[in-house]
Amino acid sequence: MRVFAEQPVQPPVSQGFEHVNRYWDDVHKVWTAKILPGEFYVSTTGEMVVTVLGSCISACVRDKVRGIGGMNHFMLPEQTEYSSDVWGGNPGTSASRYGNWAMEFLINEILKRGGRKENMEIKLFGGGQIIASMTDIGQRNILFAYNYLANEGFTVSAADVGDVFARKVLYFPDTGAVKVRRIRDMKNNTLLDRETRYRKEVEQTASSPIGGGIDLF
Repeated sequence: MRVFAEQPVQPPVSQGFEHVNRYWDDVHKVWTAKILPGEFYVSTTGEMVVTVLGSCISACVRDKVRGIGGMNHFMLPEQTEYSSDVWGGNPGTSASRYGNWAMEFLINEILKRGGRKENMEIKLFGGGQIIASMTDIGQRNILFAYNYLANEGFTVSAADVGDVFARKVLYFPDTGAVKVRRIRDMKNNTLLDRETRYRKEVEQTASSPIGGGIDLF
């Protein structure tokens, strides 16, 4: 008789991230948080964080000593006059759609949960030019991310960025392991439509103030 292992109890969600979709991934046998454009998520309990990227960028950041970390998903090739020089803000706000805020919020939430800046490990993904006829906003996003991190005194330990395909990224903040699937043949327009809507939202509000290694699979 086959015995089925019981699903572990879902770990408690960190305050401020209740809106993020979390589910049990039966393939990797781990509780998972799925983030969409403009969202980010931080875990202290060994969860997996997953997203799908086209021209957008995701930074995977963790304290490699304490195993506290998370991922963001943003599209912004340059900072605005509303950038903050001090890490701050609240998770889940509309500000996190902007690259500078998305980075600040993610790092700040890790620090609030016991992370330390000197222990930070950072990996970058995305920025693909998934529509040949479209302005290469992906490359501009990549340059923004590298410049931002350099200005803040961080180095990038690993990256899979650019080229012409989308990516599915699976990140394990407790170990730093990342699995990346390069999506060379998209079966439908869901990702394109989502990023197009997201880009329009960013552009429409841009002038308004707002409050391990890599495995390819």
